[in-house]
Amino acid sequence: MIELTARTPFDGLLPIEAGALRLSEAAPARMTSLAPYRGRDKALSEALKAAHGMAFPAPNRATGREGARAVWFGQRMALLIGPEPDAGLTEFAALTDQSDAWAVARLEGEGAAEALARLAPLDLREGAFKRGHTARTELGHMHASLTRISGESWRIMVFRAFARTLAHEMREAMQSVAARAGV
Repeated sequence: MIELTARTPFDGLLPIEAGALRLSEAAPARMTSLAPYRGRDKALSEALKAAHGMAFPAPNRATGREGARAVWFGQRMALLIGPEPDAGLTEFAALTDQSDAWAVARLEGEGAAEALARLAPLDLREGAFKRGHTARTELGHMHASLTRISGESWRIMVFRAFARTLAHEMREAMQSVAARAGV
């Protein structure tokens, strides 16, 4: 009989370090998409706040804190990252487990925005893309979600099938930024 072993998306690929930058796996225990039923947006936000301490995020924003966040994920959709969703949320929204669909990495260190800017067509400077801002965007040639966690810390999400590509593309971008810094 064949024995299968569960592996994380970045198993054997991360961490990567270049100069002051570090890319590591940030696989949360649970990721659930929340799509509010028609006319239930406000009620969902209130239920999410009561159950998990965070409101439903506005477009291009994230709410919550480390270990429990709601990230805007498209028109009238958010991704609850971290906690098991409260069963009461099903009264207001369709919930879909996304835990195995995404590869999640964390980029940290001085120059993180510059490394990402080499791959994403966004203004990622801190004045334009602040803590708690998020975007669904192209990253290299991959569809991605970028969220600024703090000044020099980012959550990067790509489809699980692109984990190896993300590791490769980010390694090159990080090495380029480190080389410019003379590290």
